Amino acid sequence: MPVTLLLLIPGLACTDALFAAQIPALSQDRPVIIGDHMQHNSMADIAAHILAGAPDRFALAGLSMGGYLCFEIMRQAPERVERLALLDTTARADTPEKTALRQEALELAAAGKFMTVCHSTLDLSIAKSRHDDAVLKQAIIDMAVDTGPDVWAQQTRAIMGRANSVPMLGNITCPTLVVVGDEDQLTPPELAREMAAGIPDARLEVIHDCGHMSTMEKPDQLTGLLQEWLAL
Repeated sequence: MPVTLLLLIPGLACTDALFAAQIPALSQDRPVIIGDHMQHNSMADIAAHILAGAPDRFALAGLSMGGYLCFEIMRQAPERVERLALLDTTARADTPEKTALRQEALELAAAGKFMTVCHSTLDLSIAKSRHDDAVLKQAIIDMAVDTGPDVWAQQTRAIMGRANSVPMLGNITCPTLVVVGDEDQLTPPELAREMAAGIPDARLEVIHDCGHMSTMEKPDQLTGLLQEWLAL
């Protein structure tokens, strides 16, 4: 049975531009919508908002924070998800150290240094081979500008408060794809392996020479993987 709709959820400080390279190809055979993750400051409320605007059944894919929201949607309405793709994300909650770093970033943004925060994470977000790629870096910054500091702060607080989803991995029964860049420093490959090992029959793909922003760093490869997943 063909998938009737694909729901894509962007990451922190990201917009639908995160999936700009994938949408033209993926929308040829099905409607594609972008989940609105900019309205609330808790995972539960953001997921409920996205679900309210989604059809009864859909394929679901999210990158980074989008993956965290995928888990929350699976927690709230697993029967509505036909298949699941988890891109450069983790099932784990933040460590205390990560929470402390996010709190520092919130304080900097509140002091008017949101762009400083955004620029400070650029090299962590992409493969070393792309550190001099001004076009890619500007595209990432443009998404942050479009998101804005207030929405970014809401999203950051939601991420800090998210639940540990590792215990629910074994309950996910829909066809699942797990993708990670081999140079992802924010959600490293071992976290992807944990998810793939915990979800029955999940497929794991590790993309070479790729960091955290796989949809933008390796757009054609990522599009192909999603097309294969949608055809299952």
